[in-house]
Amino acid sequence: MHEQIEINTEFITLGQFIKLANILESGGMVKAFLQDEGALVNGEKDHRRGRKLYKGDVVEIEGAGSFIVTKEE
Repeated sequence: MHEQIEINTEFITLGQFIKLANILESGGMVKAFLQDEGALVNGEKDHRRGRKLYKGDVVEIEGAGSFIVTKEE
């Protein structure tokens, strides 16, 4: 089961999403983590902090879990 993380904008970047989900605390930590480890976005490995995530996207972070982007309609 995916943990739901709600956004109130059209999209959120992967870097912002990781901070919003309280996986990492600072932008520097996010940058280093994504460069080294990356994240699975909809089943594809991605290392870009600026990757845009939209409602329904699934993000998997090794050691932290699986998350789905939700948006209040």
